[in-house]
Amino acid sequence: MSKLPMSLTPSPVPQPSLPVDGRQSPNALKVRRGTCRLLRQLGFSTLPEVGLASGRRADLVAVGKGGEIWIVEIKSSLEDLRADAKWPFYRLHCDRLFFATHPDVPLEPFPEEAGLILSDGFEAEILREAPAHKLAGATRKSMTLKVAQLASSRLHLLEDPEAGNVELPVW
Repeated sequence: MSKLPMSLTPSPVPQPSLPVDGRQSPNALKVRRGTCRLLRQLGFSTLPEVGLASGRRADLVAVGKGGEIWIVEIKSSLEDLRADAKWPFYRLHCDRLFFATHPDVPLEPFPEEAGLILSDGFEAEILREAPAHKLAGATRKSMTLKVAQLASSRLHLLEDPEAGNVELPVW
């Protein structure tokens, strides 16, 4: 038996669970789940809620095996789409930009300048491909490093929630 004081004895290993920050509606979380499943089938790794150098926050960033970076903006209602005037700025941080929504949202208002994904929470499909606009090398490197560090930090917090939540700087 250890001679450490009770306060220094290791606590049981917590079971991992993803943090919920409360900004997303239940519909948005369902759209995200189905969209992430689709992107995984396409060979992408995904990370939600990524701060960008512009100060904006991407709902979902996906990195492909070849380094291609996609951003997916999740819209859970028509009001959510209409209130979003910032979506063109996401193009500065990705090779392709998509919107993702669920079957109860009309599809016609979504801009043609971005791809469109329809998700029912279990699976998803790309209804419209996003136009490609290749990132500059420095931006690609910055985004890739941001995603890697943020994903690693989140994984560490799942494993060791007592480590504290240190937000990474936005580049």
